[in-house]
Amino acid sequence: MRSAKAASGAAAPANLPARRKTFRETLWQQRQLVLMSVPMFLYICLFNFFPLWGWITAFMNYKPSVPLLENAWVGLENFRWLFSRPEFIGAIRNTFAMAAINLVFGFTFPILLALFLREITSVHFKRTVQTVTYLPHFLSWVIVVGLAQTMLSSTGAVNQLLLTLGVVDRPVFFLGEGRYFWWLVGFIHVWKECGWNSIIYLAAMTAIDPGLYEAAEMDGAGRFRKMLHISLPGIRSTFMVLLIMNIGYLMEAGFEIQYLMGQNVVMDWSQTIDIFALKYGINKGQYSRAIAAGIFKSIVSIALMTSANFTARRLGEDTLL
Repeated sequence: MRSAKAASGAAAPANLPARRKTFRETLWQQRQLVLMSVPMFLYICLFNFFPLWGWITAFMNYKPSVPLLENAWVGLENFRWLFSRPEFIGAIRNTFAMAAINLVFGFTFPILLALFLREITSVHFKRTVQTVTYLPHFLSWVIVVGLAQTMLSSTGAVNQLLLTLGVVDRPVFFLGEGRYFWWLVGFIHVWKECGWNSIIYLAAMTAIDPGLYEAAEMDGAGRFRKMLHISLPGIRSTFMVLLIMNIGYLMEAGFEIQYLMGQNVVMDWSQTIDIFALKYGINKGQYSRAIAAGIFKSIVSIALMTSANFTARRLGEDTLL
């Protein structure tokens, strides 16, 4: 009897829930990871968060020759000036339009390319296609825009092809008509980044169980049905996370390609918020207005990403936070 009680007494502590580690104990246990992350943490604080104190100049009539805190405070005057300018409203429209086109094309074509590469059985042909589609990513925008301007000129290859096929009876002025500008930016961006962006989806597809494809083949499923019911659902979580991140970057429609391709005749279609801040802010010495435009971009980007993340969470999808 005594031995049974002793045994039950000895077994009782084993049934108690394990004690949760304190923050200090967890920190000490993972001290190597913490030490490895310290340089990156300091880098982010120094170059990403510390410069944000300069946002206060958006509420001043800032002059570089005057000490910072001695500049006159103007409150929201710089923001009122921004929204009173038709050029800024047009820049917002252009930024959202080109970003939306890049978002749609930037997701559709890389996924299609990844599905195509996934189904290729010839290793040599697959590597060739991958190399050809990856290379444009490493080209400078200066080179890419130069190639596009050469091909899309009135005597370029595109117009010559359209004339030869009888699609048009005279050359199309692609670079001088605003209605083409947004779409040209979208297609050029896709051509440059499609292959590189497909790497993420190809990597996600490698995590799909090969047994699912084998079982589908035994049930008589063709390639299209396997793509539709196995490959696409298999990369759903990756797609949602990237979609949320890219929605947060909707205000980042680009700068280089619009700045290089934008001419006076298409200025109403090519000017983005960044170009507006450069043209009407920095170039004219109105740094406070340029900072105000940047703050507006940041606030809208954070709001968009937060809303997309919240919506995805309510729908039960994978989220960033």
